[in-house]
This record gives sequence, C-alpha cells and structure tokens, in this order.
Amino acid sequence: MKLNFKSYNFTTKEEQGNTLIFDIVRKKYVVLTPEEWVRQHIIHFLVDDLSVPVGLISVERALTFNGLKKRFDICAATNTGRMFLLVECKAPDVALSKSTLHQAGVYHQTLGVQCILLSNGLNHVGMLWDVKSEKFVQVSEIPNYSLWS
Repeated sequence: MKLNFKSYNFTTKEEQGNTLIFDIVRKKYVVLTPEEWVRQHIIHFLVDDLSVPVGLISVERALTFNGLKKRFDICAATNTGRMFLLVECKAPDVALSKSTLHQAGVYHQTLGVQCILLSNGLNHVGMLWDVKSEKFVQVSEIPNYSLWS
C-alpha cells in the first residue's frame, strides 16, 4: 500500500507464506503487517530525513504505567539518552483519534518526551511540548535531530 511518505529502500523476503521486512533498528526480519509497514516508513523517515542515529531509536519496547504493562511503537532519544520523540503507529485503515492521542499521552507520562508523532501512514499529527502553557501544541513538522536538546 502506498503511504504518505517518500520512497525508502526496504529489504523484504518471503518465508513460510509471510512477507517479512528487515527492521534496521531491531536488526532482524519482522512480519510485514499494515501497522509494521507504517512503522518501517517512520523509522526510515527518522533516520534518512531527520538524521536520528539508529542507535538512539527504540522499537516496540515495554514500559509500565500505573502497574499496567504497555508497549510503545517507537521512541527516539537525544545524544544524552533522554527520550525526546514518541511515535504511535496505526495501520492505514485505523483513523487517528482522541484514543490514539490518549495512548500517546499515557506513554508521555512515563517517558517525559518533548515531541509526539501520531501516524497511520496516510495522516500524521506532530506535537511539541510547550513549556509556557505546559501542554502539547500541534506542529507542521518534527524538528531535525540536530535541534533536539
């Protein structure tokens, strides 16, 4: 499926009736689901377009919030190791909603990120933390890694 991203070079293979895609962060092949297709585009967007070092990106990691185990899609850190960007991915047929934003907000409470990106591959919503108002404000683009502090 064509997503709202530029073209990236992906490595795929067929195995036991499944299409697999190579994840450059996890350094392994994963099953290519619609949500994974979005996730892989965002990983390449972060690395190729925003210059985020691959080693500072985490994919599908567990965290605990109010005693509940949760799992975020993508998180990227600054060069000091502080989490800066949280990405919540949905399949292209799943609309971005208040529920998606709430899910990202829960992760933010644990990780303390300054930037959130919600995407279903077709629509993208970026938000930056505004220190003065102490809330997220929508932005038209995610800042390049060189501007993360």
